[in-house]
Amino acid sequence: MKTHLTHISRPLRLAALGLVLTAGAVSCKDFLDVAPQGLLTEDQIKTDPSAAQKLVDGVYNVMYLGGFGADIHGLQYVMLTDVASDDADKGSSPQDYGPALEVDNFTLNSTNGIVNNTWQGYFQGINRANQALDKIPLSPAPEATRNRLIGEVRFLRGYFYFNMVRFFGGVPKLDRVPLASEINDPNLQKRATAQEIYDLIISDLQFGVDNLPLKGATETGRATKAAAQGMLAKVYLYQKNYQKAFDLTNEIITGKSGNYGLAPSYENIWREVGANSEESVFEVQTGINAACNNSAVNLYVVSQGPRAGGKGGWADLGFGFNNPTQQLADAYEAGDKRRAASIIFITTAKTGTVLWDGFRIPSKDSVENFRYSYKAYHSRTKETSCGNNDYLPKNIRVLRYAEVLLINAEAAFQLGNVAGATTAINLVRARAGLAPRTGLTLAQIWQERRVELALEHDRFFDLVRQESIQPGRIVPLFAAQGKTFTKGKNELFPIPQQQIDLSAGALTQNPGY
Repeated sequence: MKTHLTHISRPLRLAALGLVLTAGAVSCKDFLDVAPQGLLTEDQIKTDPSAAQKLVDGVYNVMYLGGFGADIHGLQYVMLTDVASDDADKGSSPQDYGPALEVDNFTLNSTNGIVNNTWQGYFQGINRANQALDKIPLSPAPEATRNRLIGEVRFLRGYFYFNMVRFFGGVPKLDRVPLASEINDPNLQKRATAQEIYDLIISDLQFGVDNLPLKGATETGRATKAAAQGMLAKVYLYQKNYQKAFDLTNEIITGKSGNYGLAPSYENIWREVGANSEESVFEVQTGINAACNNSAVNLYVVSQGPRAGGKGGWADLGFGFNNPTQQLADAYEAGDKRRAASIIFITTAKTGTVLWDGFRIPSKDSVENFRYSYKAYHSRTKETSCGNNDYLPKNIRVLRYAEVLLINAEAAFQLGNVAGATTAINLVRARAGLAPRTGLTLAQIWQERRVELALEHDRFFDLVRQESIQPGRIVPLFAAQGKTFTKGKNELFPIPQQQIDLSAGALTQNPGY
């Protein structure tokens, strides 16, 4: 596939979002091998203790949405996170995928298909969560089991809404399945304030903290107490509630929420061998089943793979999107092991670039761009797959223990506990092969966050958050790349015009669009 046209699927009406139970992808993981939700009747849910579990598993499955339609973790998610930041450029050839170039250059408007597909994807997730929450109380399963299931779903809904509020600001607050009489009521699509959405997120994640089991007491890949604590700590960091962010991360660091630690090999974190390691706090599960059906985020890997250009003539690895910038490459200190583990560098030497699995990428005269994301690479020879490049089963690391340490460090620093912040930062630096910090500054904490979490889809959100703490930070960073970031506008993406039209004008647009 070398032509990447924007595909705008038919806008999902609120009725569909609120009522239709759709099938999820099938996975090799036991807890994702579920029947389509639409096959479950209310009588089954009331009589079969396992039926509620299937509803929950369907919420996990929606995280596979990607491609060029509704999207949660696919190519379009990559565009609104990495490519929107100073970590990466659109990549590929200049004329390829115009809507992504608009995101990259901050020239997008409300008709951009990427923002519409992202809106659709996340509200599919939110509404599938609401459907599950509506029916789980009917289950004959024990109360503790029901609360665990509700905790998993509310964790996922909180995560979906956390991304939505960071993408768009205030959005419709859908915390239940609408009544039949409300389906055509445009008021249901009115925007809540960003703070009202944050309040819902905090409530959802706190329920998870109170009701989810420790890691090891549930199946691998399911939300745990530490996942809820870590995500809630991150939310509190955005809310500048540093004491709660510190306390929650301390629970994980001290081992009260399970055994977590830094994986010894940074580069292995994004390989199959590193899936669900001691560093994993929460990640999107993928794999293949006995029938060799890939369970994966559509186009996540292949869209970011090195692409043929110039001479061509080699079997390239993908579409060539999400190219790490020179500024990111230059951000690493000398000797930082994370640089080579995060970025595939294309050379002009005839020897080409040999990847960890022995695969050789030719020199720049045959490759479209100079840099690619190593964290998105999935080996075709050393890691499992069914040979379908559109669905390569690579887990997406949503929250790692290293980020827990970084949240803890920033919160501690803001509370005046510089010694505690330094201890946490130096644990992260030690694995990277770097000398410990002394005389720690907030700028150094943010720098450590950038290079540790590079190309993990958080940098744009981080820059917006940091600008609210240190005004004047964000504009020069983008200006150095020749891009104009307009304060008061580009902190958020536009509300999709199709959604405004569907709401009969109940949805209002963000400033500047």
